[in-house]
Amino acid sequence: MDTKIKILVVDDEKNICELIRLYLEKEGYEVLLAFDGDQALSIFKNEAPSLVLLDIMLPKKDGLAVCREIRQVSNIPVIMLTAKGETFDKVLGLELGADDYIVKPFENKELVARIKAVLRRYDSAPAPDMKEVVYPGLIVNQTNYEMKINGKQIDIPPKELEVLYFLCSNPNQVFTREQLLDKVWGFDYYGDTRTVDVHIKRLREKLGENPHWQLKTVWGVGYKFEVK
Repeated sequence: MDTKIKILVVDDEKNICELIRLYLEKEGYEVLLAFDGDQALSIFKNEAPSLVLLDIMLPKKDGLAVCREIRQVSNIPVIMLTAKGETFDKVLGLELGADDYIVKPFENKELVARIKAVLRRYDSAPAPDMKEVVYPGLIVNQTNYEMKINGKQIDIPPKELEVLYFLCSNPNQVFTREQLLDKVWGFDYYGDTRTVDVHIKRLREKLGENPHWQLKTVWGVGYKFEVK
């Protein structure tokens, strides 16, 4: 690598942090370590890492709370670590805006591969052109991560906006939950697809009703952005 990519590793088990540091430094990354949620947020704000590897179970502030706070100010990649392997943790982590998850214990090759894949998607995602779709009473801008309804800017988490932008960019096309997970989260998801349902529910609450378009459920199949 010409310039070192900075990765923040957050885990209260120091031996795991040091092991991950060895793996990643061998791959040419610069590694920052944090052992609790407060320390993680402090380092994140001061060091501006390119990716955060974030354990769920942390002292002071858990990984889900840390992910939520990061997502309020940044869209950088976040990979959640969990020793539980529970669907609930995975779904909730994805709802909060995590890009991927990995269950401990893991092989170092798998960890490095996940990191490289997420960074590759993140680096290639935004095109130089403005990524914006416009409908009557609705503007969804994925370049600036902004949504306006009837001219009023609406607060919206990054992943919700990405789901809406994808559907709006493909009007009247039906997508299954699995397709949306693949297109928006960009990885094979082995678990509950409820996270898509939760995102759609929250989007509907924000969007309200409009005579020209509707976020519609196609029963037994999936969802579509219907333009009338």
